Amino acid sequence: MRHDDITEAIGNTPLVRIDPAVHGLANIDLYAKLELLNPFGSVKDRAAWHMARPLLAGAKPGDTVVELSSGNTAKALALLAGMHGLPFTSVTNRMKVPEIKELLLLLGAQIDELPGRSECLDPTDTDDPLARMHRQLASSGSGYLHTDQYFNERNVDAHVHGTGPEIVKDLDGRAPDWFVACVGTAGSSTGVARVLRQHNPDVEVVGLVAEKGDFIPGIRTIDEVHEVGLFDPDVYDTMAAVTADDAIDGLLTLSRRCGILTGPTGGAAFVGAVRRLRAVDATLTSRKSCVFIVCDRIESYLSYVRDRRPELFGRPPRRNSTGTLTDAELHAAPAIGVEAAQRWLGETDALVVDLRNPYAYQALHIAGSINLVDEVFADLLHAGLPFSRRRPVLMVCPVGEKSARYAALLRRMGHPDVHSLAGGIIAWRDAGAELVRD
Repeated sequence: MRHDDITEAIGNTPLVRIDPAVHGLANIDLYAKLELLNPFGSVKDRAAWHMARPLLAGAKPGDTVVELSSGNTAKALALLAGMHGLPFTSVTNRMKVPEIKELLLLLGAQIDELPGRSECLDPTDTDDPLARMHRQLASSGSGYLHTDQYFNERNVDAHVHGTGPEIVKDLDGRAPDWFVACVGTAGSSTGVARVLRQHNPDVEVVGLVAEKGDFIPGIRTIDEVHEVGLFDPDVYDTMAAVTADDAIDGLLTLSRRCGILTGPTGGAAFVGAVRRLRAVDATLTSRKSCVFIVCDRIESYLSYVRDRRPELFGRPPRRNSTGTLTDAELHAAPAIGVEAAQRWLGETDALVVDLRNPYAYQALHIAGSINLVDEVFADLLHAGLPFSRRRPVLMVCPVGEKSARYAALLRRMGHPDVHSLAGGIIAWRDAGAELVRD
């Protein structure tokens, strides 16, 4: 197969049947759409090229391609911009996966980290630096070629004209009975769903989000996904949450049993699909089918897996990890509301530990708090409690989910007086409580 340009290799990815011995379903054929085989390594290659192509056609010397992305969209756009002799800038509030950051730097990208209040763009928060940057990029004559993945309908169209029709074609002109996709910008799930419903109005579309307080690269939590402009809840018949452990379990199964070197998102999609299908498999009287998307490759996420499953790399299991908390411990996590927290802080010498990224902390934080990014704090806990049991502690994060996990863990480790700020720094701000800047 000969191409004159690498972009011609985007799309037409294989649809591979998963061996029933792997998933255990008796009446359902499960297929993986291998988007990891796109030339830049992910499903985002399609959207990046579809969004960038008209902008690059009219680019002027000195223009810069820019996107609010810390993952695969940024990687694809960096390559596309470089092919056209243009610089690329990734704007993000946090680069969470070291391999992606290093690859972007290797590709010549500039990374601008801004103090966004949440893990993804929330344009309704007019004071959020990421939202202000988004408005600036949207203005004409700025010198930026902004692909705008959170709101650009071409993100969806890339899958209406590519991914969706390919699935139908490979299923001999039929749509599957189920379609399962993880929800990030919602472009691929929305676009594919539109096509499949044209061929089978009864297809069940399952959207997968990350469990609250958990982090799976490329997947939003249910709270975050509502901030994405392309997200439409009516696209999905069912929304379900998956965990980081689910993602890694699925990643290991697909890699070891199927030879599919998927990243965590594909692993989460596999586990989410099997979980949904097992609920109905035994009741079926005819053969059915399901398709899920394998978004990207494993190589960019080795540190992510190593941090959560060190034993896979011959390292001892981590002590004192939030991943070892039981459901009972999580439900019993000590939380405190804003008014009660203000009174408590006024009556004690409590230490306030803010888990957010340094940029968000510097923008606005509770007076007297200290900033320990959650990954750094997690490392500290492996050696034991990092502060005296005699000092009260208030854990703070954006919305109170991560802080609740750490509060529960600290209680397990023997700290008698630790609380999580319910609703996080967002609830503190919305209550009009004082915040200071660095």
